[in-house]
Amino acid sequence: MCGIIGIVGTTEVASALYDGLTVLQHRGQDAAGIATVDGARLRLHKGNGLVRDVFNQSGVSKLHGRIGIGHCRYPTAGSTDMEEAQPFYVNSPYGIAFAHNGNLVNTEVLRKEMFEDDRRHIDTDSDSEVLLNVLAHELQLEDRGNLTAEHVFKAVSAVHARARGGYACLALILGYGLVAFRDPNGIRPLVLGERETVGGREYAVASESVALDVLGFKRVRDVEPGEAVIITDGGQLHAQRCAPDAVHAPCIFEYVYLARPDSMMEDVSVYKARLRMGEKLAEKILRERGPDHGIDAVIPIPDTSRTAASSLAQALGVPMREGLVKNHYIGRTFIMPGQGERVKSVRRKLNTIELEFRKKNVLLVDDSIVRGTTSKQIIQMARDAGAKNVYFASAAPPVRYPNVYGIDMPATAELIAAGRTVKEVETELGADWLVYQDLEDLIWAVSDGNEDLKHFDTSCFSGEYVTGVEAGYLAQQETQRSDAAKTERRSA
Repeated sequence: MCGIIGIVGTTEVASALYDGLTVLQHRGQDAAGIATVDGARLRLHKGNGLVRDVFNQSGVSKLHGRIGIGHCRYPTAGSTDMEEAQPFYVNSPYGIAFAHNGNLVNTEVLRKEMFEDDRRHIDTDSDSEVLLNVLAHELQLEDRGNLTAEHVFKAVSAVHARARGGYACLALILGYGLVAFRDPNGIRPLVLGERETVGGREYAVASESVALDVLGFKRVRDVEPGEAVIITDGGQLHAQRCAPDAVHAPCIFEYVYLARPDSMMEDVSVYKARLRMGEKLAEKILRERGPDHGIDAVIPIPDTSRTAASSLAQALGVPMREGLVKNHYIGRTFIMPGQGERVKSVRRKLNTIELEFRKKNVLLVDDSIVRGTTSKQIIQMARDAGAKNVYFASAAPPVRYPNVYGIDMPATAELIAAGRTVKEVETELGADWLVYQDLEDLIWAVSDGNEDLKHFDTSCFSGEYVTGVEAGYLAQQETQRSDAAKTERRSA
């Protein structure tokens, strides 16, 4: 996952892009970048690290222009090369800067086509650069000297016809404006906002509505699946569906873990969806253990699970206690690049309040269990703090399959629930009892906020891929994206 934001304003936008990226920082901590249009020049600054580390006041002040895009990167493939920091740029046609969130499942086919048919060279391993060059090629075919919205829509339609996967994209075209588009299934999120200023109306597009909120933009709507939204440098907005009808299937893991609780996605409050997850999980616990469940306290594993834990505790009739204190200066362990780093970080990240554990039967609640690294250590920390029994609840179903649309859980062998029963996972984690959310309950918890949502990408739970994947693709990803492969690339 990555965070993207674009603004077409009436005044300088670099500072606003910076602020937007800081709000989207949870979506990627590896690299960040901003590109702006300054007359006939593109101003670009990017680098490895957090947004605050990549940019200083002097650097932001040099990014002149009232149109720009920003990106914070999370390396799905594990590469931390500076060359793969975004936005990317190509100078033909027009000059295009590009930022992308998601992952393609036919990258290698497109890379081959780019070289053999389109005569374009891809210089990195990033599928974002592939997408950029596909768009650039199609725009070049549509080039009539004076670029129009119709030309852009045709080019985006051609991108949809060629690319398969989950993607939300922003393209900054010099001399024209900003183009935002989303994959035909709407797997990766993208939301449109606007605000009125003294100078006129301004527009913003971002991965999450919370980035619009902090900048004072009103959320207008989500960019529709397969839709392209154009905002010209003169402030005109054009929108058109550029792909045939497909199954609308947003990523359900966004609601479980990735998105901030104060975001709205697909007209669904992430916060309310997580409250409903907790309620459904409580119903399952009561079915399996009855009203005499023996739980003395519900303790959320900060921070993402806190919302679900609160409604779960209320439904069970037991207190929720903050038994784990988080060091907010440590990054999210799920998106850290290597298993060794994740293991080391857990004790640095969390500390127990012993009085909340001592001689109690505690129910630890997390949003999900992926590799199990964090869960196993926290269970042991609870025991060390004096807990009598340690129960564990996951607000999501077992993660048994790789995600191929931009979330870093690709190697099946590294998923603790892959090939194991719930009882076997319970034993592996060292819990006295383990309960997972049922998939149908998770789907209900999200879709109850929007009756028009009928389908979701649930591939990491169900193994069903809405775009389909070619034979051998998952095995190839397993080889390329395992922790061992990432470690090898970083040491090369």
